Amino acid sequence: MTTTPCIITVAITGSLPQKRDNPAVPITVAEQIESTHEAFEAGATLVHLHVRNDDGTTTSSPKRFAQVMDGIRRHCPGMIVQFSTGGRSGAGRERGAHLALRPDMGSLATGSVNFPTRVYDNAPDLVEWLATEMREHHIKPEIEAFDLSMVFQAARLQREGFIRGPLHVQFVMGIRNAMPVDREVLEFYVRTLQRVAPGSTWTGAGIGRDQMTLARWSLELGGHCRTGMEDNVRLDKDTLAPSNAALVRAVVQLCEEHHRPVATPAQARQLLGLS
Repeated sequence: MTTTPCIITVAITGSLPQKRDNPAVPITVAEQIESTHEAFEAGATLVHLHVRNDDGTTTSSPKRFAQVMDGIRRHCPGMIVQFSTGGRSGAGRERGAHLALRPDMGSLATGSVNFPTRVYDNAPDLVEWLATEMREHHIKPEIEAFDLSMVFQAARLQREGFIRGPLHVQFVMGIRNAMPVDREVLEFYVRTLQRVAPGSTWTGAGIGRDQMTLARWSLELGGHCRTGMEDNVRLDKDTLAPSNAALVRAVVQLCEEHHRPVATPAQARQLLGLS
């Protein structure tokens, strides 16, 4: 059993959840800053950001990202800010235009995968360009692994110098047509990651009702946890989450049950090799 502090990531908004799904989903800049601050006070030390227009539609506006990041840095001292470079709110290099703002981290999917209604397309040249932009702006990538090939591609990018330093990988489980929620599969992926990229850190991310399942498994296997309304808008099948902070508090309770301390901002930065 590890006593390594657990980094709790909160993915506050995403590109899909709307107010009709849960009125507490933060959409505007002010709502996102307030929701992140509440989650930070509850124990989250890393925030994964998408931004929206005020009507809830997706955008990759650097101006919008800057406004949210500035508010978080004012109100959440030391919190790690991670920008999404996902494909739902932009196309091609538009997905990395905001990296010039120099967040602490950026998400990086290292391959394509089938989602329920579309192909999440991450062409090799775009992946290498995004990795290069992150390297040049001193941004640590978080590898979004939807299948095993993405782990091997991340290790290749590290070997070839596109990524510097130890990898940080997020295993995403529970999206239909992608990686299933399976304990043996997760354990195999973790072993493979440590074999092909020794010294890596990792986080487990479960979708919908599987969010807490992945949190438990991650705590037991020495990984870190992701929660938040991007992936899940409920506390249970009958109860909408009143806030992102409520979802964070549920993970904090799991940490206590598994005797894993919750990482402080300084500890999280040290674990991820951030200044």
